[in-house]
Amino acid sequence: MTNDNKSNKPSGVTRRNFVKAGSALAAVPFVGVQFAKSANASTVAAAKTLPPTERIIPTCSTFDCGGKCDIRAHVQEGIVTRITTLPDAELDLDMPIMRACVRGRGYRKFVYHPDRLKYPMKRVGKRGEGKFVRISWDEATTLIADNLKRVTEKYGPASRFVHNNTAVTGGAFSGDKMARRLLNLTGGYLDYYHSVSMGNTGAATPYTYGSAASGNTLDTLSETTLVILWGHNPTETIFGHTNHYYQQMKQNGTRFIVVDPRYSDTAASLADQWVALRPSTDNALMDAMMYVIISEGLHDKAFIDRYTLGFDESSMPAGVPKNESLMAYLMGAKDGVKKTPEWAEVITHVPSQTIRQLARDYATTKPAALIQGWGPQRHNCGERTARGSTLLATITGNVGVRGGWAGGYGGIGNRKFTTGPEMPDNPVKEKISIMNWVQAADDASKVTQEDGLISETKLNSNIRLVFSLAGNYLANQNPDIHQAVKVLEDESKIEFIVQSDLYLTPSAKYADILLPETSFMERWNIGETWGTGNYLVLSEKLIEPGFECRSDYDWLREVSQKLGIEKEFSLGRTEKEWIVQIWENTRHAMPDAQLPSFDELLVQRRHLFKDKSHIAFADNIRDPQNHPFPTPSGKIEIFSKRLYDMKHPEIPALSHYVPAHEGPEDKLTAKYPLQLITWKGKNRANSTQYTNPWLQEAQTQKLWINPEDARNRGITQGESVRIHNDRGITVIPAEVTQRIMPGVVALQAGAWWQPDANGVDRAGCANVLSSARITPLAKGNSHQTMLVEVTKV
Repeated sequence: MTNDNKSNKPSGVTRRNFVKAGSALAAVPFVGVQFAKSANASTVAAAKTLPPTERIIPTCSTFDCGGKCDIRAHVQEGIVTRITTLPDAELDLDMPIMRACVRGRGYRKFVYHPDRLKYPMKRVGKRGEGKFVRISWDEATTLIADNLKRVTEKYGPASRFVHNNTAVTGGAFSGDKMARRLLNLTGGYLDYYHSVSMGNTGAATPYTYGSAASGNTLDTLSETTLVILWGHNPTETIFGHTNHYYQQMKQNGTRFIVVDPRYSDTAASLADQWVALRPSTDNALMDAMMYVIISEGLHDKAFIDRYTLGFDESSMPAGVPKNESLMAYLMGAKDGVKKTPEWAEVITHVPSQTIRQLARDYATTKPAALIQGWGPQRHNCGERTARGSTLLATITGNVGVRGGWAGGYGGIGNRKFTTGPEMPDNPVKEKISIMNWVQAADDASKVTQEDGLISETKLNSNIRLVFSLAGNYLANQNPDIHQAVKVLEDESKIEFIVQSDLYLTPSAKYADILLPETSFMERWNIGETWGTGNYLVLSEKLIEPGFECRSDYDWLREVSQKLGIEKEFSLGRTEKEWIVQIWENTRHAMPDAQLPSFDELLVQRRHLFKDKSHIAFADNIRDPQNHPFPTPSGKIEIFSKRLYDMKHPEIPALSHYVPAHEGPEDKLTAKYPLQLITWKGKNRANSTQYTNPWLQEAQTQKLWINPEDARNRGITQGESVRIHNDRGITVIPAEVTQRIMPGVVALQAGAWWQPDANGVDRAGCANVLSSARITPLAKGNSHQTMLVEVTKV
C-alpha cells in the first residue's frame, strides 16, 4: 500500500488470508527452486516442474535476528504457501549464508496468524488494560499530527522520544528510522545511545585496545585447535554464519570448551568440555587462570614486553603508586591474597584442578581463541568481564595473530553495512542511555551526567510523547517491568504513546494509538547480518498487506503531510524507491565493494563481500612503530590510566574480580539464594514470534532448575513453581535438569508478560524479576544480575 491509497478498505489480500495460508495451503508440495527474475539455466530447468503461477523467491527477514538466513518463499496467487531454504548446491563456501533455522522456517505462521492486528485503533480504557476501538487511518494520523504539535509547543522537542525497536534492527530501512527523520524535520527529539545487546562490552573493550573491533573473520580459525566459547551460545542465538565454521572446525578436530552456567545447545553440539561457573564470577575464574599461566611461566613474555602497558611494576604509567600492576594484583602484593585456583574455586564453584587445566590448555595451545558472548556482559560487572577476556588473550600472545582472538566485544573491522536513509541533523543535543528512559519520563531531573546524560548538563523536559515502532521494549523487554509500567500508567507523565506492531503485545497494551504494521513479507528492505557474516540480502515485498495493515513509512508519510512537511520528509519516494536510493548510496560509499546495481540485485538477491581474511590488530602487532594501538599509550593497556583516574571502585583500572550487586556474595542471598539468568532460545528472537504456535511446540517456557535445588525445595519435574524477589513474581512449570548448575536457575528470555489479577506473571517473563540498575562505566543494562527464590506453588 502506498500513500496514494488512503482508503480504509482492505488492500491486496482478503479477510480470510491471514488464516488460510497458515492452514490448508501448507500441504502444497515442494517442486523445485526458482530464483525470481533469475535467468540461471539450472533454475530455469527446475521451473518447468512448478505450477504455472508459483514463484520461489529467495529473501530474508529483517527481524532482530543475526542470521539473515536464506528463506525461499513459495508465492502462489499472492499468498506465501510454504518456506524452504538454501539448497546444498547453492552454498557458497567463501561466504556461507545461514540456512533457515526453526525460526526462519516458522515465519509463514507468524505472518498468516489470526491474531494479527488488522485496523488502526484508539485506546478507550486505562493504559495497560488493552481496551481499544477501531478508528480510520485518517483519524489516527490526524491524532498523531495534532499531538505532535501540541506536545512540541507545550514542552519543546526534547520531550519527544523514539523507543528502542527490538523487532526490526536487521534492515536498512525501518519505521523508527523514519520517525526520527520526521522528528528531526520538526525540531528534533531526545535521542538515546547504547545497545541493550552489547553496549557494556562495546564500551569497555577500547580501554584495552583503543577499539571495539577486536574480532577476526572466522575463516582465520580454520587451523585453530582450541576454541573457548565463554558465555557464547551461537547455536541458538544465531550470529551470521558462525555455526557453519564451528561445525566445520569441529569435524576437523578443533577442541571446544564452553564456559557457561547452563549446558546450552551450543555446549551440546560442540563442547568437548563444559565448565560451569556461577554468574557474575567470570573475572575470578579469569584471574585464577592468569595466576596459573604467569606463575607457571606459560605467558608470552616477549609479546608482553613489546606490546603492553601495566603487566608488572616496570611497565606502569607515570603517576600511579606501586602494587597496581597485573602481577602485583595476582600475587596479592596489595591485598595479601594470591588469586590462586583455590581462591577462585570458592567464588566460582569451578574446581581448582579444572581451573589449572583450563589455564594450561589455553596458554600452551598456539594459537587459541577465547571468544566471549554477550551474555556475561549483561551483568552489573559486565564491563570488567569484557576486559578480563582481553587480558587473557594478551598475556598468551593471541592478539593480532591468525587463529587467535583478542577477546572483548569482537566486532569485525572489515564488516560492511548499508548507508541507511538520509537523516537530517537532530537539533536536540542531549542524549540519555536507553537505560534512563523510565527516569526521563518520570522525572527528568533524576537523569544526570553521573547517570549517563551526555552533551548537556540537564534535561529540559520529561519525556511526554513516545513512538514505539516494531518494539516490545516498553512493557516486556525493559528490565523491572513493574517500575516501567507504573510510569506508563500515569497519563500525567507520558501524555501520548504511538505503538505499531503485528500483534497486541504487552507493550502495545500501553498505546494511545495502536497501528497494524506490515511484516517483512509485506514491504521492501535490505537485510544485514550480525557477527562475522558479511553479506546483504534483498528482502522483497512478496505479498500485499491484509486488512488495513500499513507500513510505518506509509502512515508517517501521511502524518508529515498533515504537518505540512511531506515533500521534505518523503523526498517524493515510495518505500521501494527509498530502498533503491539506499542501495545506490551504499554503492557510491563503497566503490571497491563491487556492489551490483539494484536491477542486478533483483536477480542476484544478495551480495556477498568476499574480502580478504581479517585479523584484528594484525598491523599493530606486525609494525607497532608505524601502527600503534589507538590507546593513549599506543600499546595494549592491561592497566588503563583513564579508568584509574575515574577513581570508581567498580571500574578498576586493571580488570579483575569485584563482587557484583545481587551476585553470589551479596548479603541478599540469605533471602534470595538462587541466581537467575536468561538465554536467547531457538524459537524466537527476543520476544518476536512468542505467539507462533509452531515455535511454541519447538521449545516451551519452563524454569530450568538443578535436581539438587529442586530436591531441597520439594519440587518435581513439570510442577508449577513460584519464582520471586522483591521486584516481582512469575509462575511457570519446572524443568528439573542437570543442564543447569546448582545455585543457578534459568528462564528463556522474551516471554510475554501476562499478569493475573494479583499482578503475578503467569508466562515466565524474567523481566518482572530483573533490575534496572545501570553499569558504572557504560551506563548499560545489567538485567542478567538477579537473585531469586523458587518455591512450589
